[in-house]
Amino acid sequence: MFSVATQYEITGTTAKGIASSIEQGVVDGALVPGTALPPVRRLAERLGVSPGTVATTYKELRRRGIVMTHGRGGTVIAEAPAVASRRPPPVPDGVRDLAGGHPDPAFLPSALPSARLSPGIRSHRARPRLAGLEELAGGWYERDGVPSEHITFAQGALDCIARLLSVELTPGDAVAMEDPGYHHLLDLVPALGLRTVPVAVDDEGIRPDALRAALRSGVRAVVCSPRSQNPYGGWFTEERRAALLEVLDGTPEVLVIEDDHAADIAGVPLHSLTTGGLARWAQVRTVSKHLGTDLRWGALACDRTTLARHDGRLLLTSGWVSHVLQETVTRLMTDPETRALVDGARTACALRREALLTELSARGIAAHGASGMNVWVPVRDEAAVVNGLRTHGWWVAAGARFRLASAPGVRITTAGLAAADAGPLAADLAAVLGESQATYGG
Repeated sequence: MFSVATQYEITGTTAKGIASSIEQGVVDGALVPGTALPPVRRLAERLGVSPGTVATTYKELRRRGIVMTHGRGGTVIAEAPAVASRRPPPVPDGVRDLAGGHPDPAFLPSALPSARLSPGIRSHRARPRLAGLEELAGGWYERDGVPSEHITFAQGALDCIARLLSVELTPGDAVAMEDPGYHHLLDLVPALGLRTVPVAVDDEGIRPDALRAALRSGVRAVVCSPRSQNPYGGWFTEERRAALLEVLDGTPEVLVIEDDHAADIAGVPLHSLTTGGLARWAQVRTVSKHLGTDLRWGALACDRTTLARHDGRLLLTSGWVSHVLQETVTRLMTDPETRALVDGARTACALRREALLTELSARGIAAHGASGMNVWVPVRDEAAVVNGLRTHGWWVAAGARFRLASAPGVRITTAGLAAADAGPLAADLAAVLGESQATYGG
């Protein structure tokens, strides 16, 4: 149900002036998200301008993501990105932080290999990718069977996905997103002026029935995680991959973006949609989870058209990814000591996640975490659980900022949780859930 703009007086006699008036109403809060704007002809008559002038106004506002058109539902003010509400609260003093989603620093390189500064005179735009790192990235993908004919670089996963969506879609278009899903991605989509269509997930990733419903609603892109799904931990089995490809069959215009952000520490095999003959596809990988959170470098394997569009926009903006950063990543990826650390991180991550799942199961607590570095626990009252665990010295993430339409839960990051601590945490969680249930029961 949309509210109607009856209190705010839109003014202007040109498309630019009318657009400025509407935007000012949005800035002032007089036109809130969901407010329906007058039909083109009605507003034209009110302002004494031609319908074409108002149509041009609405088109420009759609392009900039200020309004969206819902067919017969008319033109409405777009939803603003809920960035503030999804920012995590500060970690209180004196508690174990299991909310951040970060890797264990013990398994990250303590020193970076020396890297040479790029010469002052070089055509970086003509050769934006270091040949050595491009070859390493190709092998990285080929290791898991992902086609590596077309590869490029970006400044991390969010930078890459933002560029892909901005060159492929226009404001008002819809994107299928995992629910629950990665909170920064959930914020990114509306920030680009796009609509989010939630797709339910389970232990095998996005559900085929939910994806089918999203495609029928007209989504132009799908963003999903083939493994280490954040925050639920799901990963595509061979059967799930086949079922999803069957659903995607016949939708060649839809861009499928896989976010394989934790490829090297996921602890499970990759069953990627990118190997299923899709017309438009992309897989993004980063090194922040296994080499260092401040290494803002990502690789992108994709189809030929996606590569051209991504790199065309990159060329017009940042131009290239820092060659110093590329040199640093190259040295880390080829350093024997670093590779040993990554192997240790992969093993420890799986053991710690499974230890907590086992302890929770022993206490009758349902939880999800088939891969990756997080465990998702469904709860009735997120705040009660977060605050209850805080009194026991644990700090976990409330699920609200990860959710669109899915049920409540809390995310526990297990990457830095020693297996010996899984039992005490599970016992404390059981006590907190018992207290919460008693409260609900009166």
